[in-house]
Amino acid sequence: MYLQIAIVAYVVVLFLTMRDIRIFKRTGIVSYRKGALKGIVASTIVLIGVLMVGVNSELGILIVLIGLYINQKGVRENVFTDATALERLLGKTDYHR
Repeated sequence: MYLQIAIVAYVVVLFLTMRDIRIFKRTGIVSYRKGALKGIVASTIVLIGVLMVGVNSELGILIVLIGLYINQKGVRENVFTDATALERLLGKTDYHR
């Protein structure tokens, strides 16, 4: 069960990182670049946690939670003005460079 939880956490961190990369690519706003960089670091830590779950499940989940804590959302500019919830989830922005 711990392995499935860790894998889902890893997929979520990767998805949010890719979303931040897409928004940064479309807008050029620095806060989304910083979020993407934090996501890359966090996804690496979560991946280490996923690999550790097989050896020691409690330690692996702890490392996964540390990675999720690192990936927490920071201050971001509002780039969504008229987007639906699905478009926001996928990173479509109304703001362009």
